Amino acid sequence: MKFKYVAMNARNQKKEGAIEAETQSQAVAMLREKGLIVQDIRETSAGDDAPTSIWQMDLGGDVHTKKLKKKALLMLFNQLGMMMKAGINLSMSMQIMIDAEKDPSMKKILREINENLYNGFTLSQSMKNFEGFPGVYISIVEAGEANGRLDSAFQQCALICKKDIALSGKLRSAFTYPIFLIVLVIALIIILCGFVLPTFKDTYGSFGAELPGLTLAVMGFSDILIGYWWLLLIIAAVLIFAFITLKKNNAEFQMMLAKVSLKIPLIGPIVRQSSLARFCRLMSTLTDAGIPIHKAMGLARDAVPNIFVKEQVQSVIDDVQIGVPINEAMSKHSVFDPILVSMVRVGEESGMLGDSLFKMAELFEEQSDESTQKLTDAMTPIMTVVIGVVVGVVVVSMILPMFGVYSVIDENT
Repeated sequence: MKFKYVAMNARNQKKEGAIEAETQSQAVAMLREKGLIVQDIRETSAGDDAPTSIWQMDLGGDVHTKKLKKKALLMLFNQLGMMMKAGINLSMSMQIMIDAEKDPSMKKILREINENLYNGFTLSQSMKNFEGFPGVYISIVEAGEANGRLDSAFQQCALICKKDIALSGKLRSAFTYPIFLIVLVIALIIILCGFVLPTFKDTYGSFGAELPGLTLAVMGFSDILIGYWWLLLIIAAVLIFAFITLKKNNAEFQMMLAKVSLKIPLIGPIVRQSSLARFCRLMSTLTDAGIPIHKAMGLARDAVPNIFVKEQVQSVIDDVQIGVPINEAMSKHSVFDPILVSMVRVGEESGMLGDSLFKMAELFEEQSDESTQKLTDAMTPIMTVVIGVVVGVVVVSMILPMFGVYSVIDENT
């Protein structure tokens, strides 16, 4: 009989092919002798050699490079933690997750992980084959495997994921409203200058009145907006493309943006506090999980979104590696609050660094919430004033010429 198989080699590369054997068990044994870990195997039939239609093709791509959503990771860790805490072993828990999973990509990932577990690999080793699992979670799972508390490790991963989702949501809400107001102002300018002013321009032109300088300036802007809108769109597209390209590929530009974002009024505190909250949260969880301090700091550093703060954390790591206490290394950099430095010193001296960092994470998250509320509260009056100024300038530029029109009418009568 002929069997088609899907397997992984020692380098975690996917292999597909066919093999002839008397039974399926014999085919699996033959593939294992070749160093292949079987993921799927089935006997071929007459229709298997027919061309596959586009509807039967797997269009999901390589699951090893697929990014997993945070909500999917949260659900995975929560359910695994609950099942293992209830006394269900890991293999059975994974099989339950596979049966209940509806997303095809996640189902493939779980199946491969479960197959690796049956073939003697640990869960952390299997997770390393997929880019969708961040290093923070893999390290916590690895520590849980070492101390026999895998259920606790899953709960810690779920807590980190939950806090990360909440923090990301707060940041999105903080910047969504200001962006909406800015877009509203731009739309208002386009409507007034593109559609309202041209009507008044034709009216004033028919009277032959001399227009004030403000009116001429506003109408000149209106003419540019109407006559060269396509050029303005091209310029805007080029600037946006250049900005995105520099942000992705130019390290100096990335660093400049990171530094500037920390100095912008109302926005800077949110960026700094959210970065420190994420750093402290991860450091607390990782140290409590028994991960060595140097590795924990490296993993927490990688999770910090602002690259300037990330660079400061790296400087702290460099000092700690040569024997400098963490609090002394932090005190050299202004991005770390004095209260954070003091709490870290207390944690180091008392042997309760995890608890100190946990408290600081809670504090920074509260401060981030307050700063977000301040930004929202401040943007409303600021943008109201801006909108009022824009409308006021346009209205005044339309009213001023009326006095000249009345003079022309009086002279003609």
